[in-house]
Amino acid sequence: MSIKVSKEIHKGEARIVVYFDYDKALIAKIKNIADAKWSQSLKAWHVPHDKHILEKLIVLFDNEKISLSAELENLIKKELPDKKNSNKAQAVKIDVINRKIRIYLPKNEDDIKFIRGIRYSRWHKGDFCWEVPDYPGNLDLIKDYFAGRINSLNLYEAMEVKAVKTSMQSIQRDEVLFLKTRSGRVKILAFFNKALIQAIKEIPYHRWDAKNKWWTIPYSEVIMERMKAACEAHQLKVIVEEEPKTGVAAKKISPFDVPNYRKVPESYIQKHIELRNSPHTIKNYVSAFEEFINYFPQMEIEQINEAQIMEYLRYLVSERQVSVSYQNVAINAIKFYYEQVLKGRRKFYFIDRPRRDKVLPEVLNMQEITAMIKQTENIKHKLILMFGYGSGLRLNEINKIRLSDIDRERMQLKVKNGKGRKDRYTKLAAKIIPILDEYLANEPTDDLLFKGATGGLYSDRSIQQVVKQAAERAKIQKKVTPKTLRHTFATHLLEQGVDLRYIQEMLGHASSKTTEIYTHITTKGFENIESPMDGLDI
Repeated sequence: MSIKVSKEIHKGEARIVVYFDYDKALIAKIKNIADAKWSQSLKAWHVPHDKHILEKLIVLFDNEKISLSAELENLIKKELPDKKNSNKAQAVKIDVINRKIRIYLPKNEDDIKFIRGIRYSRWHKGDFCWEVPDYPGNLDLIKDYFAGRINSLNLYEAMEVKAVKTSMQSIQRDEVLFLKTRSGRVKILAFFNKALIQAIKEIPYHRWDAKNKWWTIPYSEVIMERMKAACEAHQLKVIVEEEPKTGVAAKKISPFDVPNYRKVPESYIQKHIELRNSPHTIKNYVSAFEEFINYFPQMEIEQINEAQIMEYLRYLVSERQVSVSYQNVAINAIKFYYEQVLKGRRKFYFIDRPRRDKVLPEVLNMQEITAMIKQTENIKHKLILMFGYGSGLRLNEINKIRLSDIDRERMQLKVKNGKGRKDRYTKLAAKIIPILDEYLANEPTDDLLFKGATGGLYSDRSIQQVVKQAAERAKIQKKVTPKTLRHTFATHLLEQGVDLRYIQEMLGHASSKTTEIYTHITTKGFENIESPMDGLDI
């Protein structure tokens, strides 16, 4: 197609006018230029009369035959940008990793349109790149399109985090094995049974593992009772086991393991403070980053390269056997230093991050909560339990309660600077008041309710021990933590008929989806539900 470009005076203003036959792709290109307009009288597109805009126009129409007027030839007064130079301006980097093609490129509408035309392509917001599945032919298609513009093409071998194989007994056709895992989920192994699959699909957060050929569901007593009932209704024998533990994991690197143990650089902490990250976030990042830098005790931090970072991440997964959460914190703590503190470029570490398991929180019943509180004689410890359950507080929120936050008239407790640096109000239980008054009579305080031995905040570890020991005295077999009290508060409110929206506000959840998990725990109303089989004439 022939494209004619000339200078003309349009409506009293010098403009560069571009004449060409209608072409949707060319119109899309010219629209990339600022102040590009269509003239009905000229029947052409026109742009500002400017040397740099002319050069940009030439680059945009690089593959087309362009005819410049003599006046415009003189305007640029130098050799037109050739294909090599224009490609350099639009350089593209491609990484192929874990069956994905990642494309890094400057913003360009034509390029974006091309990528979006590939099935299942998506924009990766976190790493500022496009991702395309590495299906047969996709890489060749991309290489052909960006021919001459690719300045980096890397084929990476991704590290796979594989599930640990367990030796399991052979299952008979009339049997179902429920294998409780350490992650809080249950593997279901059985022969194909349509009714069983239907029952599994009614459980929230169910998942089919195509690789291992088993179903997994979250563990809870309520869900297990439902599944056992479904199996018995279809004459299936139930076998319940716990997954055996794997080999002993390596211990976390401590100051006693490494001579001249290194603390994080002061700049690392100061950057967190500058960004106003919470003390909890700072503590987790500092701990994770310290373990990382002491894994390479002889190296300067700035000299640790990406290959060594990959080695460390593999160590965390295979030898330390850390949780998914800790693995993600470790990666983010490392990225924070090199990207935020050192102001380096964004990095992507080619390691599969396993999906976080969907698990349901542990919840206590009324009798268990009552036993924990009644069998705790220490009045400070009793108050900690009562605030944790009665107001649904997080551990660090229990620790920061002040007398000025307690509104006895409205029976509310103000939670200041909670998760996400947000304030909120939650319920103050009436039964807390006499216990609180008794506590204040014996331990008067200026404002902070719970103080440690040195007069500062009561330690998080102490609160955890208070809850753990109370559960042991009540002879509760479940794992009970301060978070268990919070989960129990939410579940019991839901069972009392409190609207989910109010529960969300009292818990301080940003999303209602987080609060909705409690609907999968409550047993309220189960006794009124009939199995559809009970309506059959059999």
